[in-house]
Formats: sequence, C-alpha cells, structure tokens
Amino acid sequence: MVLGYLDGIPFERYDSERGRMEPLTPWMAAGAEPGYWDGQTQIVQGNQLVAAHNLNVGRDRYNWSGGLHTWQRIHGCDLLSDGSVRGSYRQGYDGRDFISFELGSGSFVAADGAAQITKRKWESDGIMVDDWTNYLENICPEWLRKYVGYGREALERKESPDVHVSGKEEHGILT
Repeated sequence: MVLGYLDGIPFERYDSERGRMEPLTPWMAAGAEPGYWDGQTQIVQGNQLVAAHNLNVGRDRYNWSGGLHTWQRIHGCDLLSDGSVRGSYRQGYDGRDFISFELGSGSFVAADGAAQITKRKWESDGIMVDDWTNYLENICPEWLRKYVGYGREALERKESPDVHVSGKEEHGILT
C-alpha cells in the first residue's frame, strides 16, 4: 500500500490488489499530466520488489521463524516559508524504527544492532546517501510544488464551517 499526502490530505494511493496508482482528490485526477499514473504505477510496482526484499532482510536480521510481519517506509519533504526544504526518510519493521536518514549530516541513524549492518553498507558505498539527498532536496520539492499547483484552489479555500443545531424540549427544558 502506498498513500501520498499533501497537508494531511490523502491525494493518491496504490494497493497491490488494484495494481494501479490512483487519484483520491478531484484536483489530482484533473491536474496530473499525461502518463503520470502509468509512471507512478511502474515506480510503486518496482518498490514492491524492494519491500519483499526488505522483509527478507528483516526475517534474517531478527530471526523471524514465521508469521506476519510488516515493513514500513515514510518519506517526504516540507517547503518552509523561508524557501528552504526539510526532508525526512524512515523505515521500520513491525511498527518499530529500523533506520532513518539525517538530511543535514548526510548520514543514516540505526535504531538497533540489526540496522547497523544496513547503515554501514549504505554509508560505505555512498549510493544511498546520494540518492536520498537528491530525492529529498530536489525531486521531492519539485513534485510537491506540482501537487500544490494542482490543488491550490482546494487547498487554499477558506470556508466557514456549516453548522446545524437541533434540539428538543421536554418538561420545559430545551436540550
């Protein structure tokens, strides 16, 4: 399952049963350029293979003998009011932290001994550091700006809440 959020609003999703990335908001459905949904579907289907591999890593590192297990990854970026970007990347197993990436220092933070193996591998070859730095500093903000553009009208809409009050009177008391 993949969910994309913008300002707390889910705007796109993928699940392996449907097998396609899909819009969750009218502005995303209308705004995405031709080929966007096919391209995103290909990316997340490739990520499914990575997730399967990562579950095997977890099985080996934590000596799981069976049962159901989960691998989670969350990443994203914030466009700050001063024009700077803040990015984050974290992954975990079974709801517990495994490893995260510190964009400012360009280093990974391992949550336990099993994650130290991954940290050493990723930092020694430098590929993951470069990939996540580029993604969080460049690719993520570029796409975030596009998404904000697609949904600007809906995201910036200021409407007063529509409130209805009902009541009933019994024994001279209004409730």
